[in-house]
Parts: sequence; C-alpha cells; structure tokens
Amino acid sequence: MRLVILYSVIFSILFSSCRKDEHTTTDPNAKLTLSKDIILFDTLFTTIGSVTKTVKIINKNNDAVNISELLLAGGNSSPFSININGQNASSSTNLKLNGQDSLNIFVKVSINPNTKNTPFLVQDSIIFQSNGNRQSIQLMAYGQNAVFINNGVINSNTIWNNNLPYIINGAVTILNNAKLDISPGAKIYFHKDAIMNIEGKLSVNGTTAEPVQFSSDRTEDIYANEPGQWKGIYIKRLGTGIINNAIIKNASVGISSDSLSSSTEPKLILANSIIKNMQVAAFIGYHTELLAFNNLIYNCGNYIIYGIGGGNYNLKQNTLAGFNPSFPRKNAALTFSDYISSTSYNKLQLNLTNNIIWGSLTNELDIQKKTSLANELLIFNNLIKTTNTTYNSNNNTTNVDPLFTLAFKENFELSSGSPALAKGISLTTDQYYNLYLSKDLKNNTRTFPSSLGCFEKK
Repeated sequence: MRLVILYSVIFSILFSSCRKDEHTTTDPNAKLTLSKDIILFDTLFTTIGSVTKTVKIINKNNDAVNISELLLAGGNSSPFSININGQNASSSTNLKLNGQDSLNIFVKVSINPNTKNTPFLVQDSIIFQSNGNRQSIQLMAYGQNAVFINNGVINSNTIWNNNLPYIINGAVTILNNAKLDISPGAKIYFHKDAIMNIEGKLSVNGTTAEPVQFSSDRTEDIYANEPGQWKGIYIKRLGTGIINNAIIKNASVGISSDSLSSSTEPKLILANSIIKNMQVAAFIGYHTELLAFNNLIYNCGNYIIYGIGGGNYNLKQNTLAGFNPSFPRKNAALTFSDYISSTSYNKLQLNLTNNIIWGSLTNELDIQKKTSLANELLIFNNLIKTTNTTYNSNNNTTNVDPLFTLAFKENFELSSGSPALAKGISLTTDQYYNLYLSKDLKNNTRTFPSSLGCFEKK
C-alpha cells in the first residue's frame, strides 16, 4: 500500500513538472475564452462592500498561452478590486495558462459616497492581452447613497422620508415620548443583526403604490429571500405602533411585542402589509395586543403568530400561509396560549374573523388553554386547516384547500372556484372598517359577503 502511495506521489510530481514545461504557443488564433464578459453587481449602498463574484479565463487550446498583461483599468483608484488566483493585485504580467486549464479572477466593489440622491452607475474593466489579442471584462455596479444610523437614538418627533434609504447598523431606538413617522415609499435597511427598538411611538404610513420597506441591506439576488439577516422590530413595554402598507422581510422575527398598551391606544395595529421570509416567526407577542387587518404573512420558520401569556388579538381578513420550504416547521402557524410560566399567565382574548389559516401541516391553528382563566374566543367565518373539530361551527370552513393561484411562486390570490369566495361576514360595523377593512391588500373595494383572506375576488 505504501509503495502505491509512493508511486502516486512520484507520478504527481512528474505530471506537474511536465505541465510547467508545456509548450507555449504564440499563435494569435489561440485565443482565450471567458466564462462571462460582463460582471454586474446589484445596487450597493455607498461605503458597504459587495459580495465576491468570480470570472474564469479559460484556455481551451492544447498548448499553453502566455497572458502578457492582466490589469484592472482603473488601477488602485478603482472602486473595484480583483484577486488573481489568490493574489490581491490590480495587475499582473506573464501569467502562463496551460492548455485545457483556467484562471480565476475574484471581483468585489466598494462605492464611495457622493452627492447623488438617486441610484448611479459605476464602471471599470479588466483588460488582458495574449498573443497580440486584447480582451476585456466589463465591470458595472449600481450605487445608492443613504442615511447611515449607527446605534442611533430618536428622542424627539422625527420624520423619515423617501429621499434616501436609511441604513441601520447595530440598533435604532425610539425613546419614550418620541415618535417616528415614516413616509410612503421609504426604505429602511438593516445591517447584519441590526434591530429597531420602540419605546415610544412608531407610525408607518405607506400606501398601496408606495409601501414602506423593512429589509436587509444586502440587495444582491442571492440574499433576496434569505431569512435571518437582521433581528426585527421590537415594541417594548411602553412602546406602541401603527404599521400600515409595509413590507417586512428577511429578519429573524418580524415584530416582537411585549406587554399590553399602557394607554388607550392599541399596542400595535398592523394593516395592509406583507411579512415574509422570517427565520423564527412573523410576530411574537408576550401578553400583548395585536390588531391585524388585511395582511399577507408567509414563509416563516416556526410560527406566523406566536402569542403567549394571554393578551388581546383581533385578526380580520388576513391570509396566513404556513408554507416555508426553507425550514422543517413542526408548530402550528398560529399558536396562542394563556400561559408563559407557573407565575406568568393572563386571560386570552382572541377574535379570528374572515381569515385564511392554511399551510403544509395538518394543524395550523393551536389554542392552548393551560389555566382556569375564562378566555374569550371568537372564531367566525375562517378557512382553517385544523385537526380540531370544534372549529367546524360558526360558519368556518375546515380542511378544504383555498386554491391559491400559485402559492409556490408567492401568489396567494384566490383562484376561480376557491371555497374562500363570498364566505366573509360583513364588517361594515367594525370600528376599523373605514380605516383598514373597506379595501383589500391591493386597494380593491371589499364587498360582502367578502372573499376570505386579504385579497378580494368576485
């Protein structure tokens, strides 16, 4: 066995030696091939670097080819940087590329700030010459200036507009007695593990045409649906919030909420919003209050809504879809309990009306009563995937596929013939009807009996 290994080593050395002595052709027809001739980076925020992309220079000839010069056209002043087969350098000379072999070039970009308020294009190129042939690889990246907040504190009434994106690094905290208003079309991006803490008031004022976006600051395609990139929004004991027409995606927990409201204002109103791609849950509440109307929530690791320790939950006309191809989920999409521990439990008030509660598990609604408290449960006119036969009453539809248009492509509108059509009880007398329930998520007028869920279809 040792003899075999010895021969293998000797063969490898001899083979390597042969490769080094390989004949180098000077024939101008012996051109090199590129794996791609353009490298495009998605929009990057100024001062934040990109992912690394790779391009190969391939020698499909039988003989070696000498690359007499390879350089980054912009040199050391370029926003781009290159690594040539493991060496960081803006240029190199006399690189021998053996026949049927390839050379890797790794490319990154960092964009310096400027005065532009709109996205802008930066360009450069990698140029190389071999046997009198000049070839190039185009480099392009879109840059975007932003307002950078590093562990910031909001201690007075503040407005964030849509002129520039906001980049949160570490945390941003709205202090008690302060209010943050976020205007339509604003984009709030969070660096890795960043969080928004609310001790005062948050008011998100998006529109159907211009929703407010909360997401990671990595905008490259490979991060587009990656959960767990930032921590989420945390409404603390004294905080309150109204989130209307927002998109919240790719966090660990979309929204966490602690305690009931300490005033007459609801703890959180969440309306006309999309929450998706959460590593753990879209919403986690600890003896808190959530009023949720016309929302689409899906693709969450363990839960869509996890409400423990009792509290007040009022959910109407939501589509809550427990589909999560990235995670082996084991818990019901909606899980509520009146209990946290032997010393922490409270009454649970739950109103579920005109919702679709569906997903990949056999049971997507779990209400756990662990105390002798007189919980109030109002569950009317929902479509529910459940193993609990007690939900068969009150005009609920159970265990019948809602026939989403294309759930696997994130289209949760209802198909013709859906059992969720024209099943919703009238909400015209609801105190929130004119504010949040008279239109669906796409701003279409809702008529009763309505379609269940957040999309109206007739």
